[in-house]
Amino acid sequence: MTSRPEVCVGAIVVDEGELLVIRRGFGPGGGKWSIPGGRVEGGETLAEAVVRELAEETGLEGVCESLVGWAERIGLGYHHVILDFRITLLDRGVPTAGGDAVEAAWVPLGQVAELNLVEGLAEFLHDHGILEVIT
Repeated sequence: MTSRPEVCVGAIVVDEGELLVIRRGFGPGGGKWSIPGGRVEGGETLAEAVVRELAEETGLEGVCESLVGWAERIGLGYHHVILDFRITLLDRGVPTAGGDAVEAAWVPLGQVAELNLVEGLAEFLHDHGILEVIT
């Protein structure tokens, strides 16, 4: 049985031709690469949530900008409605994995699709003009 939908956010950070990505340690995307993000907590705005998740998972601070788009992931025991936002970093820096991220890295845009990405991420990034090529 699938649980009730949960609101989640994702941080799309592109800087100097690279995308900020994290490798999830557990959960539905465990072991796979994704963008920083997670669940919105009670009483938290979407902007607050995405900035918090970015800091928790990468150690970097940013400002929430425009909504890029949304995605929905449904699986055994979860139903995530994910709103992805562009983020402007306050200082690029070297990402440090934290929270449920076991790795964090800057990856050149042309190499992102070569990673073992969570389901649908490459297509989402391509459809929203972040990645030119996904094969």
